[in-house]
Amino acid sequence: MKAADLIQGISTIDSYKRYGKVVKAAGLLIESRGPNASVGDLCYIHTGDTGNVIKAEVVGFYEENLLLMPYTEVRNIAAGSLVEATRKPLQIKAGQELIGSVLDGIGNPLDKSELPRGLNSISAENEPPNPMDRPRIKEPISLGIRSIDSLLTVGKGQRVGIFAGSGVGKSTMLGMVARNSTADLNVIALIGERGREVMDFIERDLGEEGLKRSIVIAATSDQPALMRIKGAETATAIAEYFRDMGKNVMLMMDSVTRVAMAQREIGLAAGEPPTTKGYTPSVFAKLPKLLERSGTSSKGTITAFYTVLVDGDDMNEPIADAVRGILDGHFVLDRSLANKGQFPAVNVLKSISRVMNDIVPETQRAAADKVRELLSSYYESEDLINIGAYKRGSSKAVDQAIHAFPSIISFLKQHVHEDSTFDDSVSRLLAEWGDET
Repeated sequence: MKAADLIQGISTIDSYKRYGKVVKAAGLLIESRGPNASVGDLCYIHTGDTGNVIKAEVVGFYEENLLLMPYTEVRNIAAGSLVEATRKPLQIKAGQELIGSVLDGIGNPLDKSELPRGLNSISAENEPPNPMDRPRIKEPISLGIRSIDSLLTVGKGQRVGIFAGSGVGKSTMLGMVARNSTADLNVIALIGERGREVMDFIERDLGEEGLKRSIVIAATSDQPALMRIKGAETATAIAEYFRDMGKNVMLMMDSVTRVAMAQREIGLAAGEPPTTKGYTPSVFAKLPKLLERSGTSSKGTITAFYTVLVDGDDMNEPIADAVRGILDGHFVLDRSLANKGQFPAVNVLKSISRVMNDIVPETQRAAADKVRELLSSYYESEDLINIGAYKRGSSKAVDQAIHAFPSIISFLKQHVHEDSTFDDSVSRLLAEWGDET
């Protein structure tokens, strides 16, 4: 760094420290009289213990007092505890040295080790790219999952929702994508997961090879709501950092529903009214700001997968409906298919990739449409077929569907550790259902 830059940096340092005092603590919120700070600023609460400082963020105001929400548990905070303003939002560290690491919601190593040297400070909360700076999606990306690569092709920079109830295989499917995709690296956010599931995902679903090309951010369900929100923002910011370096990044967030629940907790604590099924207005303002940050830019791409938990497999509940309207496609994991032993349990007829038609040749599109048509014909008559009431010859379309159904199911099924390249998947699709057959 040049001497002039150092002098300029020193001249802009604020030499004053601004303090306030805690006057109230109730539930998730801490109320402080002073210091002078803005919404989103980071503050330090000095608890009185030697060197013990709690990080908190300004989330609102009540009359002339600050409303603070800590990143950690509210312990050892007493009336009169000093609150120090930093006059800036939370900064996190990012860099190539983080690949292979597991971090907490604000970017610190989860194993309590030191961060590597040489990292760059970045803001956790950024604005989405200007729409005019987003190139169109023109190139497919291989995910290594046959049913998706062939029938629901995803493009570089596309944002997709994975909709499913609990226990249908979302995490396992994300692990397959992380191991098999052709992205330069993965950024994986585990938001609101059970503590047990973090190691399960890393060791079982992601595996050693997957972790070598991934950065994992984990904010478990026992963490405060603000830490879960920051986990999602930190993961997105790290993905943006690598995108700006010209890389094709795979961002996976499990799950965006728990991010919405955390924002609901914050909104209710700050006094917002519950509106749609208990969700506050800030939830529906937060979702597009977070989800729109991924995608294409003039430098690189972030291909993003966001899992959405649907209560009782209701695909029209408020969060699912809002997310589906923001993203560039949705994959529905069907419990009935999972119960039949089909994995991945992707319901091809209920799923869509909004950019597929722009990035695949006509031959693949026609073959994919033919598979959907055969599946649709079979499922419409499935009850009659199962009870033996359907007579062959009654419908040519149904006869063709019955004949093709075993081959289609065999094509859609894929073992967790079976890798299928994009070219292999499309070649098999065309060989079985292309025009030449």
